Amino acid sequence: MAKRIDVSGLNAYYGSFLAVEDISMTVEPRSVTAFIGPSGCGKSTFLRTLNRMHEVTPGGRVEGKVLLDDENLYGAGIDPVAVRREVGMVFQRPNPFPTMSVYDNVAAGLRLNGKYKKAQLDEIVEKSLKGANLWNEVKDRLNKPGSGLSGGQQQRLCIARAIAVEPKVLLMDEPCSALDPISTLAIEDLIGELKERFTIVIVTHNMQQAARVSDRTAFFNLAAVGQPGKLIEIDDTERIFSNPSVQATEDYISGRFG
Repeated sequence: MAKRIDVSGLNAYYGSFLAVEDISMTVEPRSVTAFIGPSGCGKSTFLRTLNRMHEVTPGGRVEGKVLLDDENLYGAGIDPVAVRREVGMVFQRPNPFPTMSVYDNVAAGLRLNGKYKKAQLDEIVEKSLKGANLWNEVKDRLNKPGSGLSGGQQQRLCIARAIAVEPKVLLMDEPCSALDPISTLAIEDLIGELKERFTIVIVTHNMQQAARVSDRTAFFNLAAVGQPGKLIEIDDTERIFSNPSVQATEDYISGRFG
C-alpha cells in the first residue's frame, strides 16, 4: 500500500555544514512529486533523508521529522535498514550487481530479507520484470549477467530490483540523466504506470521531464554558494510551470538562472 510522506522542520548536515534547511512538505500517496532546482541546492541530499541514506555519508546527520503515514522514520528504535525496505531508491547511474545474472539482480533484496522457495522467487522476479516493462526483453537471458544489458535496460533492471521487495515509496535520483532519449521515454512511461502502486519522488534537472511525469513539483534554491538549500515552493505541477507564486521559481523555469 503506497504511503503518504509528511516532512516537518528537516535540516540535513554534512558535519557542521548545514546543507538543507527547514524543509516541510507533504507527498501524497500514489503520486509523482518532482524536485527541481539548480545544482548544489540540496535536492538529492534531501531525497536521501527520506530513506535514511543521508546518514550513510560520513558526517551526514538529520534533524526534524519524516513521517511515513504516522511513523517517524527518525524515531527512537527505528531500524534504518527496515526504512530502506519501505522506501526504495533508484540511482542516477544504473547499478546492477555486475557479477549477478538478471534473475539474481532482481532476487537479491528478497534473499536478504527472507526465505523464499524457488517457485515464489520465480513468480516475484517475473512480476517485477513485467512491472519494470523489461520481461519481454530479458525472459530468454535471465541467467546472463545484468551488466550485459543496455543502459536503459539496466536502469529498468534496477527499478525491477527496487520494486521486487514491494516498497511503499520509490525514490529516483535523476534516473534518466545517463540515458539516451528513447530509454528516457521508456522510464518516463514506466513512472506513469508505477504511480498506480507506489508513492514516487523524483529528482530531475530536466524541466520538461518534471512537467511530463509529475503531479506536484517542488522548487529548491539556495541564496548563495555555501548557503543551505531551501524549499522555495511546492504546488501542482501545472501551476508551478504556468503561474508560480514565487518570482525565483518563475526565473528558474524560464531559464533566467540555473
